[in-house]
Formats: sequence, structure tokens, C-alpha cells
Amino acid sequence: MVKPDVLLEIKRIRKAFAGVVALDDVTFSVRRGEVHIIMGENGAGKSTLCKIITGLYTKDEGELVFGGEPYDPHSIRDAQRAGINMIHQELNLMPNRTVAQNIYVGIEPLKNRFLNVIDSRRMNADCRDLLQGLGIDGIAPTAQVKDLSIAQQQMVEVAKALSRKSRLLIMDEPTSSLTDREINNLFALIRRLKEEGVAIIYISHRMQELKQIGDTVTVMRDGRHVGTHDIREVELDDLITMMVGRKITHLYRRTFNQPGDAVLETQGLTGRRFRGVSLRVCRGEIVGLAGLVGAGRTELAKAIFGCDPIEGGAIRLFGKEVEGRRWGPRQAIAASAGLLPEDRKREGLILPMSVQNNVVQASLGRLFPTGFVSPRAERSTAQDFIGRLRVATPSVYQLAANLSGGNQQKVVLAKWLCTQCRFLIFDEPTRGIDIGAKAEIYELMNRLAGEGYAILMISSELNEIINLSDRVYVMKDGEMAGELNCRTQTVTQEMVIGLALGKEVTP
Repeated sequence: MVKPDVLLEIKRIRKAFAGVVALDDVTFSVRRGEVHIIMGENGAGKSTLCKIITGLYTKDEGELVFGGEPYDPHSIRDAQRAGINMIHQELNLMPNRTVAQNIYVGIEPLKNRFLNVIDSRRMNADCRDLLQGLGIDGIAPTAQVKDLSIAQQQMVEVAKALSRKSRLLIMDEPTSSLTDREINNLFALIRRLKEEGVAIIYISHRMQELKQIGDTVTVMRDGRHVGTHDIREVELDDLITMMVGRKITHLYRRTFNQPGDAVLETQGLTGRRFRGVSLRVCRGEIVGLAGLVGAGRTELAKAIFGCDPIEGGAIRLFGKEVEGRRWGPRQAIAASAGLLPEDRKREGLILPMSVQNNVVQASLGRLFPTGFVSPRAERSTAQDFIGRLRVATPSVYQLAANLSGGNQQKVVLAKWLCTQCRFLIFDEPTRGIDIGAKAEIYELMNRLAGEGYAILMISSELNEIINLSDRVYVMKDGEMAGELNCRTQTVTQEMVIGLALGKEVTP
């Protein structure tokens, strides 16, 4: 007997790809007006299940029941007709189209339905009303998506899904690039949707969000359903153990080292969206760079690495002042620097290429100075780094696109370690990866610092900033707002946020 408040029943769902089982006998239900959180490591089957619900994949076995009726979608349009929409973590937008064109694609208001002429004025006005209703500021309906930050693009994804009437809304890591204010607006919106009876499937790796917004939590591991619980009756540590199959006792394992010589020094550095920035990173240190989205952190990192031009000030790397006009990524790599970018899929990896190719791509000149590439040496080098970083891949020939987020991040790190660099910039190092992979990335960073590497880490997760950093610089509106020393004082989230908002903070 199905309870009347059950909207979606998932019964014995199975899915395999080329003989590899992605889902096996998954069964649980989602009620009207609840936030049902799905947790699990990358590769646990969460995304595969959601793609079956939204019609991107077809199931091999099992049954779906939606609103009391058998449900078997074969396309996204089938799901949308049923009232099911999804906000994707991997942005699914058209970069050369406007915000309004992206939000209303396929449902554009028409001036004349017989001539199929789009009413752009009305579409832009509707878009403006929608964005204002969602509490989204600073995004113009006529702005091109490619000109927006990743956080703004994620809010456009949210608005796009909510522009369609939903009975079930699936959110995949919706807060991964949002500011605290935007997260609060999103949570207020979720509570409003719950009151209207909308069911929400919410996928997140951010443990602190679960109790804030969730009602029910389902844990998946290795494609199977491990358990479903009332969020109020389960401890977070127990959920982590269910997810990874083992206890993670020390997520933030940090061993402080005696800092060595200064590796990076900037004096009054000015560039795109930042100005007058002075900071220092020494050997053996992990230095955090915090601030709200739009504070200029990523732009600063790209300028240091030579991706963006320097307009003023000075940079010294390993005691040598760089030539600003001639400074670029090639010169940064030659100076022993590496950048793990915020968007690893677009800027850190070549997804259609193999793990092997990605590992050695920045080191070909060093590995093969004569210009003749040895496939055996290339393979041996890649296998060495895959083993050292414990990259989970069936072979060096696996495409980078097919790896989980945590393993993709390890491949980006392997690429830079292969260059023999000694200064690393990590921009959002654990964005979109699961708790088990996070623990491994933290362990790697701690180990590298212990080996004398200098690390500059940008993160929007305050727990990362506070627990992994020797020192923390905080930026506000493109300027340095202050510095906090985690070695000599107890640094709190309130202190970091206070500096980011322009308040005076006393230790």
C-alpha cells in the first residue's frame, strides 16, 4: 500500500554500462514537500539514478512510479512534461546566449505563435521578475552567460529549472560555487517550494548543509542503496561511515612545519578585479586565501600564474622578480609553479585525452628534449604518478572524462608534480568531490607541505581554510582585508567572515 504523500517510488532499479554495474537493486521513495538528500562518494550511482529519473538514461531493470502512475521517461522532455526538472552541477548553459535565452530555451514567449516569432521584450521582463523573485542580484537578463562568474552561472541554472513548473526538483550540488548570501536565498526558496508541496532530491557533499535543509537522507555506495533515515535521527559520522565503508577519524589532518624561505612574494600587485595586493608564501606552508565570491581571489591566482595580465606591482618567485610584460603560464611553469584551477574540467584537464596524456602534457619538453616521444617512457611516468597519488583508474589509457571528480583532481595534481614544480596554487581544491576524496586531497596537501612545497589555497569552504592553513589572507572587493595566523591564534569562521565583510577583527 503506497502512502498518499509518496510522490516518487524507486523500485529495484538496475543499470549497467558495458557490463559494469552502476546501479543494483536500488529501492526507496520520495515524499511530497520533503527535501530528500542523496549522499555517496563519486561513483556511488547518485548521478546515474538522477539521469534515469530525468530521462537521460533508460533503466535496465526495475520500476519507477510517479504520482501513483507508472513512469518510464525516454527523454528530458518526457520528464519535464511530468513536472520533473534538474539543476545540474556541471553547468548546462549556452555561453554565447543571454541569460534570458538560456532560462527560457524551449519555452520562449511568442509574439505570434503562427510565425514562431519570439517576444524578446517580454522574455527579458519575465526573466528580470524571476531573478528578483529568487533574490538574485547583479545579473542582467541581456548579459551573455560567458561573461558571468561560475557562481552567477550556477544561479542561472537554478532560475532555469525554476522557470518551469516542477512537482519534483533535483538539485545536484547547487551550492558548490555560491556565497553564503546566495545559499541563504536558495534555502529560503527551497523552504517555500516545500510549503507548496514540491519534492526535492538534493545531492550534496557539504555535510553542514544536511541538517539545515534536509528531511530525509538516503546513502548509496557502489551503486547500491545502503540506507534511508530521518535526518534528525542520524549522526553525521554515521553517514560518513555508511558512505565510504570505513571511519574517517581525522578529516583535516594537518602537521605544521617550520616555514622555510619565501617562495612567493607580491608587493602592491594590481590586475583584473584586484589591486594593491601584498602577500607571502613560504616553503612548507599552506597559506589560505579567503573571501566572498567576487572578491578577486581567482583573478589574483591567475595573474600570479601568468594567465591574466599584471597592471602594477611586483611578483617575486623563489627570490627572482618576474618580468610582468613577458610573464605567462610558460614562464610560470619554467619558474617551478603550477595552478590547479577552480574549473578543472575546462581549464585543468583535456577530457577527451587519456590519463597518461594529461599527466605528461605539461612536461613533454622536459621529458623528451629531442622532440621524440617514447610511448614506453610516457606510460612509465604516468603509472608512477598514478601510483603515488592513488588515482583510481583501470589503466593509464582511461579517458580523463570518465574519472570521478576526486580522481580528476589527482590527475591535475599529477600533471604539475610531473613538471617538478615546487609552488602550487590550489583554487577550490575539493569543489564537487565527495568526503572520502576530500580526505585524500587534504592528506596529499599536508604531505606536500611536509616535503617543502609552498601552497597557496583558495577555498570557499571555511572549514578547509581554518583547518588546513598556516596563515589565512582574506580579500574584500579586490583588496587585502587582513591576515590571520592559525599557528599563533585560534582562527574562527566568524573572524574570516568578518574580514570578508569589511569588519575589524581582533584575535
